[in-house]
Amino acid sequence: MRITTRRQRKRRIHARIRKKITGTAARPRLAVYRSLKHIYAQVIDDAAGTTLVAAGSCETGIESGGNATGAALVGEKLAERARAAGIETVVFDRGGSRYHGRIKALADAVRNGGVQC
Repeated sequence: MRITTRRQRKRRIHARIRKKITGTAARPRLAVYRSLKHIYAQVIDDAAGTTLVAAGSCETGIESGGNATGAALVGEKLAERARAAGIETVVFDRGGSRYHGRIKALADAVRNGGVQC
């Protein structure tokens, strides 16, 4: 019987996702990391190995960091920065988390901001 922790399970799921998803210059990867208090998102070009734009709930101007409202504000800020950088479409990488709650709120806010994912 194999006993795994939540962290090990999440890493295994994320590795399985990353086998299928890669960011290119034409369509970079939008990676989301969710901690207990904050949520972070960055748009990454995996071919070049660079982060193009990033946003997080610990930035100034976002008071509600750990809930869906804060995630939506992070998504709006990220979409604004991505459009300013000329990024119109991204591949969404949920980072091993379920597409639910804060992750879904962030993705919807990015879509409403004008970036396809």
